[in-house]
Amino acid sequence: QVQLVESGGGLVQPGGSLRLSCAASGRIFSINAMGWYRQAPGKQRELVAAITSGGIPNYADSVKGRVTISRDNAKNTVSLQMNSLNPEDTAVYYCNAAIVVDDTRIRNDYWGRGTQVTVSS
Repeated sequence: QVQLVESGGGLVQPGGSLRLSCAASGRIFSINAMGWYRQAPGKQRELVAAITSGGIPNYADSVKGRVTISRDNAKNTVSLQMNSLNPEDTAVYYCNAAIVVDDTRIRNDYWGRGTQVTVSS
């Protein structure tokens, strides 16, 4: 019924930048918070950044000042601009959204399949 599809991952050198995007599609009535999580090998999935439907962002301490989250409510998209990347940012990045489905009006958490970000020289 609802899909989240990420794009924009890849290989980048330390100090470089990447922009991740995520588009939600399907039978969507409304979208509440949207966010990005990441999971590095051998580690638990952690929040990178989230943004409310009103556009208020929240960032993990490890990325503050280097990352900007934004969303386009008309297009049901959320983006993550990452700058000054370092090897510790290497992980699979997942898009997450709290979506109210159109026909049931029930809110559920949805996840994308993830996109790999590798920071290496």
